[in-house]
Amino acid sequence: MTFVSVVPEFEAANEKYAASFNKGHLPLPPGRKVIALVCMDARLDPAKILGLSEGDAHVIRNAGGRAADALRSVIISQQLLGTQEIVIVHHTDCGMLTFSDADIKGKIRNELGEDADHIAFLQFPDLEQSVRDDVSILRKSSLVKDVPITGYIYDVKTGKLIKVD
Repeated sequence: MTFVSVVPEFEAANEKYAASFNKGHLPLPPGRKVIALVCMDARLDPAKILGLSEGDAHVIRNAGGRAADALRSVIISQQLLGTQEIVIVHHTDCGMLTFSDADIKGKIRNELGEDADHIAFLQFPDLEQSVRDDVSILRKSSLVKDVPITGYIYDVKTGKLIKVD
């Protein structure tokens, strides 16, 4: 099987986008003063799920939507750009439920010949608990302002958000 890069498609799409671009006036701070911390899963479109437009929010994405991995961005967003609320979105059928740290570290060792023991991959066995844990991490961090933090699970089958208390 031959690998075909998608870069030419991206460049063509950008040419089309830039031809009618009219958002250059948007200010640097997000207009709705919110951070959306969301898993990087390709099935999730945070703008559609949350009703966002360009300039509305800082959308921080990583594997699992994990708070510990996003802390640097959360701090910058709050301290320098004035965000005042955080929404965390994990989702059903998440790949982070399917492996252990030992699994991926072994794979890296076997396939790349490298040691990744210094990396916490932040996988989780319980979806609801992972949301609670990430809300707690941000609430307890002395580096994160005391702001409303709400956690959700996005159902990839129905498109619905389910609030986690």
